[in-house]
Amino acid sequence: MSKDKKPKNPRLGRVGGEALLEGVMMRCGNNVVMSVRREDGSVAVRKNEYISLRKKHKFFNIPIIRGVVSFIESMKLSFSCLSASADMLGMDEEFEETKFERWLREKFGKSVLDIVMWIGGFLGVLLALGLFALLPSYLANLIKRASPSLEHSWFVSLFSGLLRIAIFIAYICLVSLMKEIRRTFEYHGAEHKSIACYEAGMELTPENASRCRRFHPRCGTSFIFVVLILSILIYTVVPSTLPWYAQSAIKLCMLPLVMGVSFEYLIYAGKHENVLTKILSAPGLLMQRVTTREPDIEELECAITSLKLSMPEEFPDFDPETYSRAEKTDEVSDAESEPDTESAQEDGTEEGA
Repeated sequence: MSKDKKPKNPRLGRVGGEALLEGVMMRCGNNVVMSVRREDGSVAVRKNEYISLRKKHKFFNIPIIRGVVSFIESMKLSFSCLSASADMLGMDEEFEETKFERWLREKFGKSVLDIVMWIGGFLGVLLALGLFALLPSYLANLIKRASPSLEHSWFVSLFSGLLRIAIFIAYICLVSLMKEIRRTFEYHGAEHKSIACYEAGMELTPENASRCRRFHPRCGTSFIFVVLILSILIYTVVPSTLPWYAQSAIKLCMLPLVMGVSFEYLIYAGKHENVLTKILSAPGLLMQRVTTREPDIEELECAITSLKLSMPEEFPDFDPETYSRAEKTDEVSDAESEPDTESAQEDGTEEGA
């Protein structure tokens, strides 16, 4: 082994997570743990087991295919956890059940909130397809027809790709103005910081986690940007002579390939740091300044609770029932203030996932 080669940190990539409604989900191996802060200040905890198809069947772990499987499973798990967090908050209990709601529950076996979330998710997918697939191709072809000198596949791919990125950035910036979304972004920051604290080998406390950075290239935000950037390159093979709707249909069919290649890149980026990985990761890291916000101590507690419970072999003595904060002290007040990002970097703190 080369003297200059650093040994791999065994903690990197062991755990990942997601921000929920007033809480955080953490996943390590087959363990999925959700911790949600309720209005009375208590933390509701729910543990589940989730075994990926990639572990059950070798076929689904083939390169490219595993990227598509991972994306679909992540979306499914995300919707499930968001619905569960709403239930843990007691949102279903706030409203008296109507006859129609009772009929839906008896017929479908699900609460109205679950049904609404799944319908909302389906409509969201349709809206995303319209904004990110149909609209960019349509506008690119309009410009192409207006200027014959742009009769090239690379122009259609480049213009539509840049438009998709612009739409995504505008959407994120707009939703970040909502109070509820800002709270979710704070829990997103808590998720990243607690994982960063663990990966850096520091004692897993809210005070230590608050000193860590809240940006990481493995975040879903970075993955989306990688997909958008690589799609520009891959979609250049689509003939620009076809009608815009035919181009859009072909691109939709090629989307699994784009996701699969993007997933393989993320695996590569997790093991290598070079000019290519830095360039492709930079947009996502910049966007995380919007999709994550500095969390407070209580939000970090939720994230740490989920993280420790998802890794019982490393934290066998952790008991969420007795895990509570002591009285606020001056030290805690200092920890709640804006952390010094530069000093965290100098201390060797790594970024969260």
